[in-house]
Amino acid sequence: MAAMPSARCRPAVHEGESDDSEGILRRQSQRESAARTYARSLPVVPVRARGMTIEGADGRRYLDCLSGAGALALGHNHPVVLEAIRGVLDSGAPLHVLDLATPVKDAFTTALFETLPPRLARHGRIQFCGPAGTDAVEAALKLVRTATGRDGLLAFSGGYHGMTAAALAATGDTAVRGAAGTADARVTRLPYPYDYRCPFGVGGEGGAELSARLTESLLDDPKGGIQPPAGMLLEPVQGEGGVIPAPDTWLRRMRELTAARGIPLIADEVQTGVGRTGTFWAVEHSGIVPDVMVLSKAIGGSLPLAVIVYREELDCWQPGAHAGTFRGNQLAMAAGTATLAYVKRNGLAERAALLGDRMLARLRGLAAEHPCVGDVRGRGLMLGVELVDPEAATGPGAVPPTAPRLAAAVRRAALDRGLIVELGGRDSSVIRLLPPLTITEEQSEAVLDRLADALAAVTAVRA
Repeated sequence: MAAMPSARCRPAVHEGESDDSEGILRRQSQRESAARTYARSLPVVPVRARGMTIEGADGRRYLDCLSGAGALALGHNHPVVLEAIRGVLDSGAPLHVLDLATPVKDAFTTALFETLPPRLARHGRIQFCGPAGTDAVEAALKLVRTATGRDGLLAFSGGYHGMTAAALAATGDTAVRGAAGTADARVTRLPYPYDYRCPFGVGGEGGAELSARLTESLLDDPKGGIQPPAGMLLEPVQGEGGVIPAPDTWLRRMRELTAARGIPLIADEVQTGVGRTGTFWAVEHSGIVPDVMVLSKAIGGSLPLAVIVYREELDCWQPGAHAGTFRGNQLAMAAGTATLAYVKRNGLAERAALLGDRMLARLRGLAAEHPCVGDVRGRGLMLGVELVDPEAATGPGAVPPTAPRLAAAVRRAALDRGLIVELGGRDSSVIRLLPPLTITEEQSEAVLDRLADALAAVTAVRA
């Protein structure tokens, strides 16, 4: 691993203020809104970072398995990313250009299209959106509604698509959606295949088949209550929903059902893209080609960037139909180009598949040792460990209820051991691991050692 930046790189401290972590955390809690999230559960004040390692203001070092919620495909401050950013800064090129054409933008678009499914790349269009993934989701929904003239939307239980109005309305978390007042009668919620907590009680391919049959039945039933759908929005692997990979056969069925009925299929690859799941894009596992791909996070090389790529037949917008002041982020495009090229050139997607399988195998060993580990799942370096309360199971063979307090305690214990993880899934009971694709084998072992130690310590106290 490259050396940490020198102490001269520490952030400036305002006069009269201390740079101690407790003081910074206290001031943040006093000044920021009640909506802040990560800072509540992860009281770390990062001052330096390189690769997978973060150093806090208190001098402690942490292995970062959050990676900017998956945005840091190459980890913190990767040399190729820094070089790309410096290149733009030193060139004198404009940093803010709205949607004007630039060499930096052209290079990014070319690099991105070279990674896309060929059938989409050959006849695709790209729209640069606002800086966040939720902006791209909004653009995708507006696009398909404009192209089809229909208002309905098919979305899935457990899905998460962002925090703006239409994206949040498509999200499956009723608590978050209800608090924001974004219930939308145009959205039909369908069951996502969730093997461990199958809504049909059968799991496996049987559960996925029933999900597909229900979808087909509702679509073809004139009294099914579905608003004529402008599109179907899904994640190939649900992230915030608890790291739930969709079966490849089910994804192919969704593609067949939507194609046969003229319903655009939108794949939300905001968190799964750029090698995270073991292929460059998660849809490649199943071989499907969606009509629209929603991309953000890792495509900006750690900086804000969001786009949608879609079939040219859907390009029915008038000029200015969808815009955004900061859709021309030149630094993000340069960093993104460098990231896309590095992942592709070094086979990091394939490496994520191999290393992810090894990590899954060891995590499943934890499940054998600890009854509170209900399920271990994932794809590539997108891994989840669902914690449960086995003593509260309602009967033989019943799936135990979630264990949110246990999960929160394990996250705290992991942080005490120098490991940053985040929670997701139902009741925030799934420990999520999103390490950078550059994680070394030694680091992967350290992550699993620290997580295993945290789990053992928490369960021992509760025994």
